[in-house]
Amino acid sequence: MFRNCLTALTIVMLGALPIQAETRVPASQAEIALGFAPLVKEAAPAVVNIYAKIITETQARSPFMNDPFFDDLFRGFGQQRRPRVQNSLGSGVILSADGYVVSNYHVVGTASEIRVVTNDRREFNAQVVLADEESDLAILQLDEAEDLPFLTLRDSDRVEVGELALAIGNPFGVGQTVSSGIISGLARSGTATGAGRGYYIQTDAPINPGNSGGALIDVNGDLIGINTRILSRSGGSNGIGFAIPANLVREFVRQAQEGSEAFQRPWAGMSGQLMDADLAESLGLGLVEGMMISDLHPKSPFGRAGFQVGDVITQVDGEPVNSPPEMVFRMTVAGLGQTAVFTRVRDGVAEDVEVAMLPAPNDPPAEALALGERSVFPGLEIARINPAVASGMGLPFTADGVVVTHAGPYAARAGIQEADILVRVNGRDIERPTDVEQALREKTRWMQVELMRRGQRVVLRFRL
Repeated sequence: MFRNCLTALTIVMLGALPIQAETRVPASQAEIALGFAPLVKEAAPAVVNIYAKIITETQARSPFMNDPFFDDLFRGFGQQRRPRVQNSLGSGVILSADGYVVSNYHVVGTASEIRVVTNDRREFNAQVVLADEESDLAILQLDEAEDLPFLTLRDSDRVEVGELALAIGNPFGVGQTVSSGIISGLARSGTATGAGRGYYIQTDAPINPGNSGGALIDVNGDLIGINTRILSRSGGSNGIGFAIPANLVREFVRQAQEGSEAFQRPWAGMSGQLMDADLAESLGLGLVEGMMISDLHPKSPFGRAGFQVGDVITQVDGEPVNSPPEMVFRMTVAGLGQTAVFTRVRDGVAEDVEVAMLPAPNDPPAEALALGERSVFPGLEIARINPAVASGMGLPFTADGVVVTHAGPYAARAGIQEADILVRVNGRDIERPTDVEQALREKTRWMQVELMRRGQRVVLRFRL
C-alpha cells in the first residue's frame, strides 16, 4: 500500500532505475531534502503510542529485617503485600483496519488498563486478546475502531542483510520518532537482553526504551518486524537492535483472529544438538550445517514420521536450520495444523520428509487435582506430567511424574513452588496426583517432601 511513495526514495537512496539498472547521485537539492519523507508520511500513521497500567503486589520492608536479634522476634511484622501501580510506555503497530494492533508482551502482556494513542491524537481503550511471554508478542483489539491505517506484513524470510530499514516508535516517551539504518544480521537467537527467547532480525537502526513494539519497515513501507530488544550495557541503543520477524507476527494475528486464548506452537518432542566441525566430520558430512537429533519423545510427530536419533535436520520448507531456536521458529511460522517439509540427512543421504505440525498431546490424562480445605496444603494444585503439561510449564520434554501447577498459600510457605516435580512425600513414592493426596492424609508430627526443582534435588522438612 506504500509503493506509490517510493519513486523519489528509490532514486535518492538506492540510485538504481529498474530499466536502466545504473546508479547515480541525487540530481537536485529537492531530491536530497526529500529523503525518507514520503515513506514516513505513509507508514507513520499505522504506528501508535501505548500507555499501559500494571498493578503488582509488593511486600513492605520490615524495619527489623536482617537484624540478628529483632529479625526472629518480629518476623513477618509489617510485611503485608500491597498493590503497586506501574506505568509502562511503548509502541504498537496497527495491522488491520478494524483495530488489531501488535506490540510486545513486556509492554502490555500483564496490563490491567491500556490506552492507545494514534498518530493523529485519537485515543482508544484496548484489550489484550492474545499474548505470549516467550515470544514477547501481544495482540490488542482497539475498542470501536474502524477504517484505521495499517501496515502490510512482508515475508520476513525474503529480507536480506544490507537492506535499508526504518524504525518507528516512541523512544523515551518524547513522541513518535523515526530512525534509519540497515538490516545488519539475520537468524539471531539468544543475543538480546530480557526474558524473551526467540529468533530475531538484527538492525543498526537505533532502538531505545519506548521503541518496544514499534515498526521496523523496509523501503516499500512493508512491516519487516516488531522492534523488541537491544544489546546494551547502558540501557540505550549501541547500534545493535533486534526485531521479531513479521512471519511470526502473522501467525499470532491468525490465531488471535480465530479466537485462541493462548498462543499455541507445534510440538517437536525432541532435543537437538548444534552441529560443529567435529560432529559433522564424525557423521561424514561435508558441511557444518543443520541440527542433530539427540533425543526423541515416544509420542513425537517426528518419530511417527520416521526420524531417528542421530538424524540431521538441515532445512524446514526450504529455509536453513542451524539451531534449536531456528527449528522452533520454523515450525511455529509453518502454522499449527499444517504440514512442513523437513530435509533430513541420514548416512550422508538427504531426503525431504513431511511432518504434521501438531500441539503437544494431553496423553496420558493430566489428572489435575486441587487439594481441599482439610488437606495439609489446601489450595495446592498438581497434575500428572504429559507432553501438554510439560510444554505449558516449560519443563523438559522428558520430564515425568507429578508437577505443582499452583502452590497455594500454605504449600508456598513450606517452600514448595510452581513447576516443582514431587518425587516422594513422607516416604511414599509419587507417581500420580492421588498419591500426593493419600500421603498428606497420614497423621504425623513431621512432614518431608522430596522434589526436583530445575534439575536439582530438594528436600523440605517441617513440623506440622
